[in-house]
Amino acid sequence: MTSYPLPVGIVGIGMYVGIDHETGREREHGRRAMRACSSNSVTITGTGAAVPERVLTNRELEKMLDTTDQWIVQRTGIRERRIAGDGTATYHLAAAAAGRALRDARVDPKEVDLILVATSTPDQLTVPTAGLVQQALGISRTAALDLSAACAGFPYGLAIGAQFIRNGVYRTVLVVGAEIFSRIVNWRDRSTAILFGDGAGAVVLRPATRAAAWRPALWWRWWGSAPA
Repeated sequence: MTSYPLPVGIVGIGMYVGIDHETGREREHGRRAMRACSSNSVTITGTGAAVPERVLTNRELEKMLDTTDQWIVQRTGIRERRIAGDGTATYHLAAAAAGRALRDARVDPKEVDLILVATSTPDQLTVPTAGLVQQALGISRTAALDLSAACAGFPYGLAIGAQFIRNGVYRTVLVVGAEIFSRIVNWRDRSTAILFGDGAGAVVLRPATRAAAWRPALWWRWWGSAPA
């Protein structure tokens, strides 16, 4: 097999990691950060996603904003986004994505040691969304916490989950990113309304064999000019 990078790219922060599967040597990118890592590695064993049924197209936005489908596509590549209904909560999407990731990984929910949910739109403040996901999955005993870091939340969740596994604290970590931005976005602002939708994605992290190893390396990168 050839080597490949694992990109998790979001404006402001990125994760770009690579291990050569034939030689076991680290790829050049992130090399210095990787040198500080221990020999224990982590792999993504399953992925899952969930989106609402309602689709909001650019053509529909043309009726709401001073914009066009062509303008949106040229600048963002986006043609449609999903919008959650009134009865859908953030944890509903998160739990659905998490369940699919666990099934993809062939992992029993009871094996999960830690649930990390990255969200800027939690359902409530006093009970973390991760705790609601835990309940929805029927897991009686596991650690569960939320991360609030906007676009960087999911990459941070990957890094934190990987560290818990590499340090030997946990074996199975569920990382979820879930948002219902449609309820907080300003639908009169075409610069932001065109960008956001609702949905969730999840991955299962576990200790890796050498053939499937990857190690996290995070860094900051600015797109465009640095802020004044």
